[in-house]
Amino acid sequence: MADLAEERQALLEGNDDDGEPGDRQNPTPGNPLKAMLAICDPSRLLHRIVVLLFMCFLGFGSYFCYDNPAALQTEVVQVMDLNTSQFMQLYAWYSWPNVVLCFLGGFLLDRVFGIRLGTIIFSVFVCVGQVIFAAGALSNHFWLMEVGRFVFGIGGESLSVAQNTYAVNWFKGKELNLVFGLQLSMARLGSTVNMNIMGWVYNSGAGPAAVTCFFSLACALVLGYLDKRAERILKKEQGKTGEVIKLTDVKDFPLSLWLIFIICVGYYVAIFPFIGLGQVFFIEKFDFSPAQARAINSVVYIISAPASPILGFMVDKTGRNVIWVMCASLMGVSYSLLACALWPMVAYVVPDHQLGTAYGFMQSIQNLGLALIAMAAGAILDNKGYLFLEVFFCACICLALMAVVALYFVDYVQGGELNLSTTARVRLQEEATLQKE
Repeated sequence: MADLAEERQALLEGNDDDGEPGDRQNPTPGNPLKAMLAICDPSRLLHRIVVLLFMCFLGFGSYFCYDNPAALQTEVVQVMDLNTSQFMQLYAWYSWPNVVLCFLGGFLLDRVFGIRLGTIIFSVFVCVGQVIFAAGALSNHFWLMEVGRFVFGIGGESLSVAQNTYAVNWFKGKELNLVFGLQLSMARLGSTVNMNIMGWVYNSGAGPAAVTCFFSLACALVLGYLDKRAERILKKEQGKTGEVIKLTDVKDFPLSLWLIFIICVGYYVAIFPFIGLGQVFFIEKFDFSPAQARAINSVVYIISAPASPILGFMVDKTGRNVIWVMCASLMGVSYSLLACALWPMVAYVVPDHQLGTAYGFMQSIQNLGLALIAMAAGAILDNKGYLFLEVFFCACICLALMAVVALYFVDYVQGGELNLSTTARVRLQEEATLQKE
């Protein structure tokens, strides 16, 4: 769901929001920063940390609720009397709107709503979708649950774009890489908490999961106020995604970019659909209790939460993205590593004016693949069993691995920079800058 946005917005743009040091040290009579506490000063780190806290929790509710079906797979299937194929429709309906909306989300934030209103609107979609989903579950109407997931999907992916637009606007040129890592860690924390407590919530009747979505909506409202206040005090512009979508650019995409698309789809369709089916898999195949199955199913997210910023730092320092992606296809921590190494490669193979189209197309293909594979995985499990399903997921990973190897050789033959070290890239950029001057 949301792995594109973390690297995508860092590459697209943002504004340097720090106030000039002299403004704080030598305030003028008209300077609103005069005598302002650091926690209240939008140009100070302490205030940005407060803003970062709300940014991280902005997506917590969405990620918490995204895998509600996986955490309650046994209960949903039994109570609703569903087969696996029908159950996996809950994930497919989330992905369908994002086949199109990934092209429109940035445009709506930039040109129609603005980042503040857009974030609130997308948060409302997430809340309404989760409420409809819960209402369908309470009334035993599966079709209503599907409607809820569709509405939830309308807001979910676009909310991730808005979240990272805020990050770029507040942290560009400062702590941005760390900020994206922390946001991803908080998202995975939400998924982990969901996997491990939803069984208890269901059995004890402790309360609806939609509460977390309303909490994130409250964070969106607070962020809107803080951003509006910072705009007034620092006299800066409202943040924008910077996306420029031109479908005609698709015909100019190089072979290396299409291979990146194949890697993205082949890898992620083997991760998320498996997590969606994982609870019953571990119960039936390894005789785990439901609580144990949920805990094992959340291991991917547990590892990802602390590993994402660390692995992102390693990729930043070393470069060699293709090698890292190849390792990601083979290693246990690969989910975190792939997000850090794969998404930035798009910026190395297409010009800046095509970045919005390339990332939008990549996310569109990813969601299309997730929707189709979710339905296919359910059908395979119903008709052929877990062995065929495991072989199917292994085939998807092998497809991604073959695409990585092909990408390595294509980049080598074309003299590209996908597998250059960070030092070599910096030197190449400096030479290009000198030539322009």
